[in-house]
Formats: sequence, C-alpha cells, structure tokens
Amino acid sequence: MFENKTLSKPKKDAKRLSVERIYQKKTQLEHILLRPDTYIGSVEPLTQRLECVTSQLSRYPTLPSVFQPMWVFDADIGMNCRDITFVPGLYKIFDEILVNAADNRQRDSNMNCIKINIDLENNSISIWNNGKGIPVVEHKVEKMYVPALIFGQLLTSSNYDDDEKKVTGGRNGYGAKLCNIFSTKFIVETACRESKSSFKQTWYENMGRASEAALRPFTGDDYTCITFWPDLAKFKMQALDRDTVALMTRRAYDIAGSTKGVKVFFNGTRLPVNGFRSYVDLYVKDRTDETGSSLTVVHEVVNPRWEVCLTMSEKGFQQVSFVNSIATTKGGRHTDYVADQIVSKLIEVVKKKNKAGVVVKPFQVKNHMWLFVNCLIENPSFDSQTKENMTLQQKSFGSTCTLSNKFIKQANSCGIVDSVMNWVKFKAQNQLNKKCSAVKHTKIKGVPKLDDANDAGGKNSGGCTLILTEGDSAKTLAVSGLSVVGRDRYGVFPLRGKMLNVREASHKQIMDNAEINNIIKILGLQYRKNYSDPESLKTLRYGRLMIMTDQDQDGSHIKGLLINFIHHNWPSLLHHNFLEEFITPIIKVSNKKQELSFYSIPEFTEWKEKQSNIKSWKVKYYKGLGTSTAKEAKEYFSDMARHRIPFKYSGPADDEAITLAFSKKKVEERKEWLTNFMINRRQRREHNLPEEYLYGKETSSLTYHDFVNKELVLFSNSDNERSIPCLVDGLKPGQRKVLFCCFKRNDKREVKVAQLAGSVAEMSAYHHGEISLMMTIVGLAQNFVGSNNLNLLQPLGQFGTRLHGGKDSASPRYIFTMLSSLTRLLFPAVDDNLLKYNYDDNIRVEPEWYIPIIPLVLANGADGIGTGWASRLPNYDVREIVTNVHRMLDGEEPLPMLPSYKGFKGTIEEVTTNQYMNSGEVAIIDSTTIEISELPVKTWTQTYKENVLEVMLNGSEKAPALITDYKEYHTDTSVRFLVKMTEERLREAEAAGLHKVFKLQNPLTCNSMVLFDHVGGLKKYETVQDILKDFFELRLKYYVLRKDWLLGMLGAESTKLSNQARFILEKIQGNLVIENKPKKELIRMLQQMGYDSDPVKVWKQAQEKEVEEEAGEEEEEEKSREEESSGPDYNYLLSMPMWYLTKEKKDELCRQRDAKLTELNVLKKKSPADLWREDLAAFTEELERVEQSEKEAQVCVTQVKLKGGRTKVVKMKNETMPTPQGRRVIPRITSTMKDQAAKKAGGKRTKVKTECGGGLVMKMEIDEGDGGLEGRDSQEMGLAARLKKQATKDKGSRSAKQTTLQFKPVKKEKRNPWSEDEEDEDCLPASDTAESSGEVAPREKRERKAQATAKYSLSSSEDESGQWESLAKPKAPCMDDDDDSDDDNNMFAPEPSAASESEPESPVQPPPKKAAAKPRKPKEEKPVKDTHGSESAALKPPPKPKDAVKKAAAKKTTAATKQKGTDVKQSSILDAFSKPPTKPAASKKATASKKTTAPKTTSSESESSAPAAKKAPARKRKVVGPSSEDSDSDSDGGNLVARIKGKATAAGKKNKWEDDDSFALDVTSSAIAPRTKTTRNTKPVHYAIVSDSDEGF
Repeated sequence: MFENKTLSKPKKDAKRLSVERIYQKKTQLEHILLRPDTYIGSVEPLTQRLECVTSQLSRYPTLPSVFQPMWVFDADIGMNCRDITFVPGLYKIFDEILVNAADNRQRDSNMNCIKINIDLENNSISIWNNGKGIPVVEHKVEKMYVPALIFGQLLTSSNYDDDEKKVTGGRNGYGAKLCNIFSTKFIVETACRESKSSFKQTWYENMGRASEAALRPFTGDDYTCITFWPDLAKFKMQALDRDTVALMTRRAYDIAGSTKGVKVFFNGTRLPVNGFRSYVDLYVKDRTDETGSSLTVVHEVVNPRWEVCLTMSEKGFQQVSFVNSIATTKGGRHTDYVADQIVSKLIEVVKKKNKAGVVVKPFQVKNHMWLFVNCLIENPSFDSQTKENMTLQQKSFGSTCTLSNKFIKQANSCGIVDSVMNWVKFKAQNQLNKKCSAVKHTKIKGVPKLDDANDAGGKNSGGCTLILTEGDSAKTLAVSGLSVVGRDRYGVFPLRGKMLNVREASHKQIMDNAEINNIIKILGLQYRKNYSDPESLKTLRYGRLMIMTDQDQDGSHIKGLLINFIHHNWPSLLHHNFLEEFITPIIKVSNKKQELSFYSIPEFTEWKEKQSNIKSWKVKYYKGLGTSTAKEAKEYFSDMARHRIPFKYSGPADDEAITLAFSKKKVEERKEWLTNFMINRRQRREHNLPEEYLYGKETSSLTYHDFVNKELVLFSNSDNERSIPCLVDGLKPGQRKVLFCCFKRNDKREVKVAQLAGSVAEMSAYHHGEISLMMTIVGLAQNFVGSNNLNLLQPLGQFGTRLHGGKDSASPRYIFTMLSSLTRLLFPAVDDNLLKYNYDDNIRVEPEWYIPIIPLVLANGADGIGTGWASRLPNYDVREIVTNVHRMLDGEEPLPMLPSYKGFKGTIEEVTTNQYMNSGEVAIIDSTTIEISELPVKTWTQTYKENVLEVMLNGSEKAPALITDYKEYHTDTSVRFLVKMTEERLREAEAAGLHKVFKLQNPLTCNSMVLFDHVGGLKKYETVQDILKDFFELRLKYYVLRKDWLLGMLGAESTKLSNQARFILEKIQGNLVIENKPKKELIRMLQQMGYDSDPVKVWKQAQEKEVEEEAGEEEEEEKSREEESSGPDYNYLLSMPMWYLTKEKKDELCRQRDAKLTELNVLKKKSPADLWREDLAAFTEELERVEQSEKEAQVCVTQVKLKGGRTKVVKMKNETMPTPQGRRVIPRITSTMKDQAAKKAGGKRTKVKTECGGGLVMKMEIDEGDGGLEGRDSQEMGLAARLKKQATKDKGSRSAKQTTLQFKPVKKEKRNPWSEDEEDEDCLPASDTAESSGEVAPREKRERKAQATAKYSLSSSEDESGQWESLAKPKAPCMDDDDDSDDDNNMFAPEPSAASESEPESPVQPPPKKAAAKPRKPKEEKPVKDTHGSESAALKPPPKPKDAVKKAAAKKTTAATKQKGTDVKQSSILDAFSKPPTKPAASKKATASKKTTAPKTTSSESESSAPAAKKAPARKRKVVGPSSEDSDSDSDGGNLVARIKGKATAAGKKNKWEDDDSFALDVTSSAIAPRTKTTRNTKPVHYAIVSDSDEGF
C-alpha cells in the first residue's frame, strides 16, 4: 500500500509575465518616445571618423550612410570635413524646424529673413522667419486654434493634399511635433496680419502638457518664431557640444545657399552667402587638384527650379544636394538624374582620349565628380522620415534639368577628364604589373617555342643569355650553334615578324601582344622597375639579351624595335650592357681553300675594288640566317668574340637617337635625319668614297647612337624607297622590277600573272613575298576609273573594277597579261643603253630608274607612306602633259593642269592652290526621284551603296531615314543609282546641296607631292609645274646623251659596214689574199691595209658598256680574256659566209652601208628636241589607236554566234545609261569649302574691289598661284573655270577670277536642316535690287578622242584679244555659285512663267547661219589652250564689228552662261535647256569634222517648238571641240549694260519667285535638257556662230 502524501503547492515563477504585460498598446506619443529611431534616427552619440571614410571610399564607390563624411562649419576654419561626434536624432529635430522656416519662403515670396539663435548657456534654440504667419483662428472641426493644432497634435499637416503640387519640405505631419516631443520646453509664437492677432503657447515635458494659448491683437508684419529646449537627457547629452553646434551652423549655411532671396542670421550675425554659387565656394576654397591648381567650379542656373555646380573630386563621388531646402546627404534620384547626364557626355571625351585602351565604365567617371545640386521638386518622397535619400521618380519631378552645351564644354575642361585619364594610366600600369611576376621562377610554363636555358632563374641566372631570333628558321640555326657553347647558359626564343613599337602603342595593344608578354615573362622583367642598381639585375632570369636577325634592313629594324622596347620601359637596363647582337656574314667569298667573310656590303665593295682577279673568287650572298648551314652555325658560335657584338651606352646622345627613330612626336627631326643621310650618301658617291659601315674586322662593341645613325637609317631610307615613287619614271622598285622583267622577256603572247611574278622574282632578285609582287602586276594593268590613266600592262581577264576599287580581281593564276603597245613607246628601247643598272647577288637587275618620254608620275599619280614622309599625287591628263612638254620644247612655260582621271564623268574644280573639289554627277528626274550617274574619284560603287545609300534608307540613331528606295542600274564601268525620296525631303536636300547630302564631293589635296629625284634624294614639290620642269630638264639631257650614243653607235656600225663592203670588193677584185696564211700574219696584213678592229666592239668598250659580271661561266670568261689578249678583233670580217662574195650580197652590203651613212647624216641634223618630238608623235598616234579600239570594245552592240554559224546582234539595255530628261545639278564650291581649303593651305587670297559702269560693285579674287587654265579641255572645264582663264598673258597681267555680283541681300528664309553654314549674307553689300547668283548651266561633254597632227590657231591681234576679253568679263561675276545665297532653298524650283516673261527683255538678232569662224593670219603667235594632245587647237572666232557689239549690249544670255541669275531670279535649270535631245549620229559627225569651215547645224542646236512660239529666235553657238579662246569668244549678250537695263524688270519679278516653294516638276511646260554628257572631245575646235547664247554648252 502507498502512503498518502500531501501535494505541495507549485511556486509562482517570478519571470513569468501576464498577457497584459506582454501585449501592450502605446499611444503615439509614448511610441515615439519609446522608439525614437523610427522617427528621428538614432539617439545614441555617433562618432564619424574621416580616415574611416576615406579608406572605405577607395574600396567602395557607394558607401552606407554610416560611412558618409560629415561636413561641419567651424568658426575658425570654415566648411570642414572632419572627425565628429553627434546625435542624429537631435540634428534631425533641429532640421525639421529649420526646413519649416525655409518652406515658408515657397508659400510667401515676400519672406526675406530667417534668424537662428543657439543659446549654449541655456541649451535653447530659436528659429524665426518673417514669412506669412499661421492663421490665428479656431479650427471648426478640431475645436482648437490652428497653431496649437499643427504644433501640438500629431499627424496634422497642410501637405496631405497630393493633388496639389507643392515644392515644400514637409510631407507626413510629424516634423515640428517631433521637435516638441523631444524638448523639455517648446514655445510657438506667430502673428498673422489677416487674423489681426498674435498667438503664443508653450508645451512642457515632451509635449505632455501645454499652457493656455495667449492671444493678443496685432497689426504689424507677420512672423513665426519657434523656441525649444531639447531634452538632452534623451540624447544622452548634458549640453550642446562643439560638434553639434558646428553641424547646426552648417545647416544654417545650407539654408542661406539653397533658399533664394532670403537673408540668414546666425546668432545675430548675417551669414556671408548670397546664392548657391557662393555657398559652393565654401566647400572648394583653398582646395587644389593633383597639379596644385585651385579647383575649377562649373556653375549653371538651368531654370528657376534647378541649379547645378560641378568640380573634380579626389575622394570618390561626392555630392551636396538639396531638395526643397532639405539636405539630402545620401543623394537620391535627383542627383543621379543630373550626374548621369554629365557622365554620359564626359565618357565620350574620355573614350577619345583613352589611348591606353583600358575599359572605362560610367561609375568610374562618376567617382571623379563632386556634384552640387539645388532643386525644387513637387511632392518629393523619401525613404525615411530622416529624409536623407530622395526616392521620387524623375518623371514626377514636375520639371526637367537639361544641361547646356556650354556647361558640358566647361565640364570637359574642369579637371575631371584629366583626373580620369590619370586613373586610367594608373589602372593600366596595375594591369601590366599583373602580367609580370615579382618572383623569379626556375621553370616557366605556357610559352610555346621557348628553349629555356637550364640555369635560367637559378643562382647562375646572371650569366645566362637569351637569344631572340628572327623566325623559326633562325632559331634552328641558333640551336645548331648551341651544340658548341652548351644549353646551360643559353636560351632561344623565336620572334614572329616585327615587334610592336611600344613607344606610342595603346595599353590594349601591349596587353594583347603575346610576344611582348612572353619576352617579359621569360626575362622576369617588371614594369616601371628601376634596374639602375646592379643588385636589381639578380631578380632577372637572364643576365643578357642577344638579338639574332638577318643582316638586311628588315633585320636592322627588328633590332631597333627591341632596343626601343627595352629603352621605353627599362632605360636603366641599357646602362648595364644588357643588350647585344649576334652578327652573321652577309657575303662569303672563297678561292680554292681560302675563305673570307664580310658583314656589310660596303666592306665587301671596298675589298672587291682592291682585287685584280675578282673573277677567280666565288661570291655567295647570305640574304637570311636560313642560308647558313648547320656546319656554318657551329663555326659562328665557336668564334663568339667575332660574332657577339655588345651594345654599350655612351650617354644622353644614345637616348636621343633611339627616341628620334621611334617617337611619333619627332616627325620633323626624323625628316631632317633622313635628309642629312641622303645628302651625305650623295656626296660620298660623288667623291667616290666608300659608304659608312658598322661591322668591320675590328668591331668589338657598338653604341646605340652609331646603330641608329649608321644601320637603322638604312632601313628607314629603304622604307621610303619602297613606298615613294621616283620623279623620273613614277615607279616604285617593285613596279620597276616588273617592267624590267617584261622588257627582258619581250613576250609576244600573253602570260599568266602568277608565272610572270615567278619570272620577275628570278630575273630581278625580288626579296619579298610573291603575293605582293602579283598584286603589283595587277595594279600596273588596272584601267578602271580612278586607277591608271596609262596602264603599262594589258588587263587580259578580271583585274578588278570600280565596283570594289580593284579588290575584286581574280586569282593571279587565272588572269593573263602582257606589255601594252604604249609601254615601249613610253620607254624607248634605245634609252636602255643610257641607264645605270643595279646589281644584286652579283646579277645585273633593274636600273635605278627608267626614263620615259613624259612624266609617268603625273599620268598615273602616286600614293605611298614611308618613314617621315608620305607622297600623294592625283592623276593628270596624258594629253595635257604631252601639250605642256611641247610648250616647254618651244621655250614656253607649262600651263597649270587640273587633276584628271580617264573615264571620269564628274568634275574636278580648283578650290585653292593645290586643293581641288572632286564631284560626282547627280540629276533630278522628277519631284521624287534623283539619279546618281557618277561618284567622286576613288569612291567605289559597292562601298558607296553600303555606307551611304543603305544608311540613308534604313536611318540610324543620329539621323532618320532620308530616302524611301533606290534601284541599281550600274555596270562594272558605269554608275547609275535611281533614288526615291519624298517631295519635301528632296526640296530640303536640294536646298542644302544634293552633292553635299549624298556625299558626292570629296576634297583632293596635292600638299604632299614628295618624290625621289634622279640622284636618290627626297624632294617636296609645291606645284605640278615644278615636277614638269625637273623632269623636262633631266629628260632633255638624256636626249642629248641619246643623240651622242646614237651618233657613236651609228658611226661604228657604218664603219663596220664600210669595212665589210671594202673587204668583199677587194676580195672580189683579187687585191686581198687570205687563203693559206697563218692567223697572226693575216691580222697583221689587215692592220697594214688599214682595216679597223671591230668598230662596234671597240666603241662599246670605249663607252664602258661591257659589264664583265654578265659573263656566266668561267670557261666563257677565259675565252673572252684570250680574245682580248690576242689583239685586234677581225672576226666581223673573217667570219662572213662565203656567199657574201656573190653579187647580190655585195650589192646588199653596199646598200646597207649607204643607208647607215644616210641615217647618220640625218641624225646629225636633228636636235635632241626633234628626237623628243618624234617620240611624242609616235606615242600620241598609238594612244589614239588604243583609245579608239577601247571605245569600239565598249560599243553597246555585240554579236553572239548561234548554231549553224549564224550570228545574232544583241543590244545592251538603255537602263544603264543616264536619263536624258534629267536636270543636272551643278556641284557647288561654297565659301566654307574655300575657307577650309585656305586654312589647310595657309594661303591668303587678296581681295580687290573694282567698279564698273552703272555703279555695280564686283568682288574680284586674285589667285596668285593660279595661272591660266589653257591646258584644260573647255568642254569639261565648265564656264566657271573658262572664265577664270582670261587671255591676259600678252599684257603680263595676273589672271583674275570674278566671283559674285554684290546686291542687297534677300530676306533669309528658314534654315535647311542639312545646311551647316549660314554665312555670306552679311558680306553682301547693298545695291538697288536684291538678286541672287544663278547656278552654272550644265555643259554637254562630247566623246574623248585622240588627236592626230598638231595644228595651232593664232589670234589676230592683241587688240582683238582684248576685245573678246572685255566681252567675256561681265559674265564672270555669276561664276561663284556658293550655296550660301539666300535663294538656296528654292534654287531649282521651276517657275515656268519666269522664263517666258523674261525672254522679251532681250531681243536677239540672229546673224546669217553661214557665217563661220575662219582662221586669219596672225600678227603674233599666242599659246593656245588644249588639254589633250599635241594638236592643240581650235580656231578663234573673228572679232565682231563695232556695231554688232553695240547691238549685243541690249541682249541677255540664258542661264547656261550664268547670266540669268543677274537679270531675274533663276527659275529653273530647265529653262536653260529649252531644246530637244541631241542626236548622237549628228553630233558625232560634227565632232569628227576636221575642216575649218562651219559644220552643219545639228538637231542639238534647234530650238524647241513650244518656247519658239513665245520668243524671238535665239542664236546659238555650236561647240565642236575645245578652244583656246573659249572664254573670250562668249556671246557679247553678257554685256554689263544689258544687265543693268534688265534690272528693273528683274526686281519686279523677284518676289513672285521667292514666294514659290512648290516642287512640281512640270515636264510639259518647258523642254527638258538632254544630258548627252560623255567623255571629252579632243579634236580641233571649229565654231559655227549660230547664236549668241551659250545654250550649246
């Protein structure tokens, strides 16, 4: 049984709480006091240390608030960022009252004062403002006065209406009440004029109890004052300390800076801040950037709500910002909004300057910015009641802040970009350092092809040498040699080609260059480490670096690049003899058992000249290290003392020499260096001194200075020789080798390009890749537009077209070529005997230069970039060159020439001296269609389509789509795009200039005409005439030499034939017995009888034209020596066949002798100039034949063979031809283009004002370097260029160019969106009527033909010349059709009525049609303008009678002569073409006429029927070809008097035309101009004066 026990009562748990005590409800007031951090932030003292801030900022660009630096205002220092201890909660309640005072400024614009007082003795704070007082009225709902409601009751505010847009700081209804709650005493005083009462009430004990409100009547100014005593115990403080007061003082300054128009007093003293800009100065004063300069602040008041300041920051991104006077210390979306705008602009600049290639991200740019923003934002929202971070989205700001371009421009130069760039360099250096290992490794992984030395990286690493070789084959040679010296101390690493020039290379290039990184890794180098101390060298894996390259110029360049690499990064290494080179022989000579090695060509040449029997020596050239055998490699390494050449540092001169050779900043010094070298070499050759060389028998070391100036300079010079052509023949060495081989082969049949390349490499010792040689051959044969004007080889196959600029050529193994029939006429074979040939590998190769009969460098142009120099010449017309050569042979000056490209249908106009504008062709078909029928030279069809038309069709981010569609109708030789666009777009594009909008104009500059002269020196030419003169002078000397050579040769040949004829005659007559006689006796007998030793052979020996080196085999050499030693040579007599004794052969020999003597006598009578003229005539004749055959090959009709032997005629479609109805748009040369060209040229044009009758003022521009343009074809030149050429040479005056007639400017219309320039309106002086210059009329271009014989027409007299000149002069002012004139926007808009109304003003009296220009006997010869051939010329029209001139004074020329723009507002180019299309057959027939009588009028001259009914029949001049007097013989309808008379009516019509903006192309209203624009005609010019207008042009 169990015993009953009494149960004990459980004890009560002391820790156990009741449900009521666990779950409590607090009043709002109790909750605020219990959890203050939710409302006002922490109430614990917080210590903020600056060093903590800065160290964290360097690691984290965006920090949490605890790490944000705190700015305070110290009385003795000013604005200061320092260590601070403060209570965030106390700071917040003070700020709430302060922001309320500032908010009052937004409610009351009359408020202008805030007073802040901090009483440290009583620990009280008072804030007073004179804004509108709080209404002292009772709230009818809450039954209490309004001031008591908003300061004594929680969740009361006037900011709860979110529909109302407010820019105040208050929002949630807590602010001021929180200050009341955390104060032991809180007094509110306010006075309201509207309520006519003042109010005062005091709260005690954390808003626990309140006194009675005291109301008094009031009539003064409104004010509000809050005074409070913070409950310091709740903030764990005894008194307001220094740091807290300093922080509150800063907030007072904040309010002064951010609240416009408010004076702020602090403790009775007004703060010296009068705006946001002066407030920012408190932060940045006495602060400097990295260079010690004071910080630059960029400031802008964007609009009334936004004000921004920016400067550079050194401590990461810093911002000081205010939203409605609230200090947003963490920033927010308002600062991001402004900062992102600035960063996006700055990063563009940084990327352009960032040559290092380091990736720069936006936040990294932002880290260098210090941004100040003061803004007013509607109903801002914050992430907490502390209001440190503004979170409202940008779309709700209620305003925008768009920074101006001026602000951005200033921001770019305020130091931020420089700071970012310094950071970029620092980062780049860090990245480079990561590539280097600071620890020395004995073994290296990951470097392919490295044969490491066994001791590298170990204790004996200082004695190790790394051999860098040029390619794998050289590495094999080095490895073979290591068998002699061992592998312990020698490592080998092959280089792939040429090293990077690191001096100006980008960071990215260096980082990505595996070769550089491998060398650094192998050697154990560290970037930016100073190796001055010998101890530092012990950290390297190798103690020396040896360079082993070929002994040619490219090998020298590789050595130089390695020296540059070490010098740029570790200059101190060069002081320790760290670098050395391994030299190998370039030539070895052997004779039996004797062998000699030479390490430079000059050394070998010097030795060779001292040898009497050089032919007994066998000479072998070692072009590369690969030529040496393994046995020779062992020999080299066994004699290291001879082959190992260390580089020794000799002082600062070495540093300067290396920098000179490789720094991009030393371009001018490098030019001088190379020039001095060429002069020195030339002088040495003239004095027969040997060239300087480095590696003699005694060479044991080398200075860097010597290496650069004696070896590296040879590469730089050879680089120029390979890249820049020679003045004499216009060829580069590779091209010259091809020509040499073709001449030597003299193929009569076509040969494959690939086979020819192999033949060239074999015959001419070509030492580079065969691919480049094949491309050279292809380039010599190309003949598409923009390539060669004279192709020396024939393109038999696909050699490339203008579609891809020649890059579409077929593989060289599929295409064939051979010499052009013109080539040997250009380079006569007889001149080959006068040339100086080069020798390579002991073989005679191509000459130093060939000597053509015209400067080929002008015909085909030049393009090349060398060291220090670059050369660029455009092509010039072959016939113009020939004409100028003829002029110079006649003792006249050469005429200026414009660039010209064979087959190019566009225009090339001179902008300023040596600067041209090269324009394509564009025509307007209808109101929505344009046609592009020619592109600028060297703009390839496919490239243009992809880069221009496709972009215009699809649009881009920067520009919307401009065209709606385009169609292609071009062929491999022609261009035709039909482009569709809207009417409005077409009008805008036309106003801006179609050539400009569609990128159909390219500048062509001739400022770098650098060529090698005949003695091998580089020379820069200023003008084309200088090139012509230099060539002419040299070529004439060579014609003298040729004549001398021919005289000697013909004399020797005639003597030989005479001797042979005499020998035969004497043998027949029996006077000469040679049978059965010893050889010596026979020779003695012939000598006694007066027979000459072989005259031709003797003459050649005398001319030293027999080159002994040509003999190949030793046996032939011995045989020739025997013949020479045996005395006179009579083989030419004794070797004659027996049948020469027959009568026929005897007579033939006598005839040959007589013919040779006749030829000799004829030659003696000729001058060298006559020889030249004969060559030119033969060349011109063949040129005409070749071009005729090319033209026939391009005929549109082809025959196709069908089955059964029948043929079918196939015609090409006309869609590839330009539309004849198109209205051609004249290319504009604007004043902007001229200004830009003038800036480039640095030349200044002299402007002269001249007055003519009637008070018209004309602006004259005199181009000093401009001479006449007589050398151009008038058909192609256009009226502007022809008028520029005035026939004033006889009087010695300068050629003047009239540009514009000056009238009162027309009212400016709206600017076109494409127009870049709005100038020139202000430079037009006022006149009676406002006029605009008209467009130049299009000209028909006839087909280009070669000329036959030269015919010169001569002017009648100087007086006549002057008369024609005076008639032409008045028309010149319309020449300059700048697109800056006021009527640009409707330049081409047709106004059919304008033409018909203007016609009756100038009645035309047609002369009899049979009147023709007849040649008259000259009184004085005058140079005639002709571009294309030796037959220059055309006939000048006879002078008109004086009465005819008077009648002509009343006439007005059409738009085709550029007169229309001076009489009436130009209506349309269509009016200038009021004629039916030209019949090709008729024009061709007329063109082909060679008679001087008037040709029949073709249909192209007949007037259209529609305009003919309305106006008097107009006379027209038919142009059959180019004329020297073209500009002078223009119709006198352009007389100035006629234009003055026409002014009145013109002014009346102007307004009607200006108001017309329509673009309806009415084809029926006026006849459309035919565009029969083909290639140029070069036949003699004949005029049939059918009209005085220039419509025929």
